Amino acid sequence: MNGAPPLKQIVEGALLAAGGPLTLDHLLGLFPDEERPSRDAVLDVLASLERDYRDRSIELAQVAGGFRVQVRRELAPWIARLWEEKPARYSRALLETLALVAYRQPITRGEIEDIRGVAVSTQIVKTLTEREWIRIVGHRDVPGRPALFATTRKFLDYFGLRSLNDLPTLAEIRDPEFLGDDLALEEPGEVSVEVPALTHADDDAQTGLDRDARPGNE
Repeated sequence: MNGAPPLKQIVEGALLAAGGPLTLDHLLGLFPDEERPSRDAVLDVLASLERDYRDRSIELAQVAGGFRVQVRRELAPWIARLWEEKPARYSRALLETLALVAYRQPITRGEIEDIRGVAVSTQIVKTLTEREWIRIVGHRDVPGRPALFATTRKFLDYFGLRSLNDLPTLAEIRDPEFLGDDLALEEPGEVSVEVPALTHADDDAQTGLDRDARPGNE
């Protein structure tokens, strides 16, 4: 790379400009064949950037869609004031439905309703589908062949997860009965929870360091 900037600068510049996660293959694709660095060299640069950012307001995060530079979560209350638009708010019912899909996928709408004890509104399913947080991955082999739902890579990227293995354990969830069969829930719209707007990723490619494939990671 005669006269080219250092590899670290190229990788950092690409991550800052991308507006979403970049996979290892995407980073390697920035270079023509004859100038392409090794995968290990790019991984070393990423590790170096991660160390550089440790005491700064930004961090290098690895999510399902790849690597991205993002503002640290603890700064969100201040950074969010840059935008007049308030963070998206979702009903508790919607978030509980999403949690059930995440933890018990693949799962049918009827199974979600059996656990929650109330009907899942069509609007909830529509919202989760339109946000591309859940998708149909098949159909249960029973009468009526109900659709099976699972989470998507965009779900993982939005919540800053590399894989479903990064989800908190059920014991770590604040309400121990959050996924309990006898949980009393509000109807959609009665209670809402703020979810900070994080960077979305449009990339569907695997990151080079993804954990084991699990339902919903594809």
